[in-house]
Amino acid sequence: MPDDRMRPAMQHLAGVTAPIERAHGLPNAHYTDPDTIAAENRAVLEATWAAVGVGADVPAPGDAKPIDFLGQPLLLLRDDDGQVRVFFNICRHRGMILVDTPRRIEGAIRCPYHSWCYAKSGRLVATPHVGGPGQNAHDGIDKATLGLSEVRAHVWRDVVFVNLSGDAPAFEEVHADLLQRWAEFDQPLHHGGPDSTFLLELETNWKLAVENYCESYHLPWVHPGLNSYSRLEDHYHIEASGQYSGQGTYVYRQLKSETGAMFPDFDGLSAHWDAGAEYIAVYPNVLMGVHRDHAFAIVLEPVAHNRTREHVHLYYATRETDPALRAANAAQWKDVFEEDIFVVEGMQRGRAASGFDGGRFSPAMDGPTHLFHAWVAGRIAAEG
Repeated sequence: MPDDRMRPAMQHLAGVTAPIERAHGLPNAHYTDPDTIAAENRAVLEATWAAVGVGADVPAPGDAKPIDFLGQPLLLLRDDDGQVRVFFNICRHRGMILVDTPRRIEGAIRCPYHSWCYAKSGRLVATPHVGGPGQNAHDGIDKATLGLSEVRAHVWRDVVFVNLSGDAPAFEEVHADLLQRWAEFDQPLHHGGPDSTFLLELETNWKLAVENYCESYHLPWVHPGLNSYSRLEDHYHIEASGQYSGQGTYVYRQLKSETGAMFPDFDGLSAHWDAGAEYIAVYPNVLMGVHRDHAFAIVLEPVAHNRTREHVHLYYATRETDPALRAANAAQWKDVFEEDIFVVEGMQRGRAASGFDGGRFSPAMDGPTHLFHAWVAGRIAAEG
């Protein structure tokens, strides 16, 4: 039973999961209070399938990238068989960080402290002098049980998801509906390369980036250029309670070069995608978009209660695409996403107002955002 100190917070969370007509948003503490956010992180980010990067971060066998996620030192690595894996980035001997900068590992992963070495599969392969000078083995050190600690991971649409708690249902089970919804796009994706990725630093809590992305309500005022051809009234809601939410449009305008060239389409798409596109927040921290000729994924990195990094990656149907057109596409999306910065940062500053009760939702326009709030509140209640 929760003690009396917890009852007001739990009552407010009950208000978050209420029907949208009378629901409140999440309390301010979920954006401003480190202790509240730490408890939330355990329920919302550690016990689910949260994203930590993309396969394109480690494009070739041996490529390794250290990642700090929720204070946990992780290592994103592509092994010799081309499989993307995630390990805790620590030596099993004394807990030393193994890899401190992104790099190509040609042979073994060597600990810089005592030179214990690990294969890219995580297997411990060398323990120099562990039994004394010149003695590289010891009966008390069982190399078979001292490989790198691997983190449960799943790659979908090149996004690398991890389940830190290790006990979430399988990714394919959790997201079966979404995998079916976008089954037509279950085909090779090709990252556009260095000119198709960029980083945005935001002074806001990561949840506000999700909340803003879910809805099209703000288009006329925040994205007037985009709204000039893909209008508010051209959009529809995407609502899958407990899984994902977002928006779609019936009017997508393909980018053209000066000569009229466009990106190649993905193969075999149905007529819906001739002029349609969808933008979905995959709970908890991935924002995805699909179009007939390209796709994107945004991995939200929670840095602090009021700091978020948006890692944006663009993908295409073919490996070879026009560099100038790719650069123009990245610049166009960067402009759109930068238009949202003042909104999410303004909402973060607004959470310092003691008189704010979490806000209300428009029953007609805010359904996708309310679903995300309700999911967060539900996760906290279930874990609590």
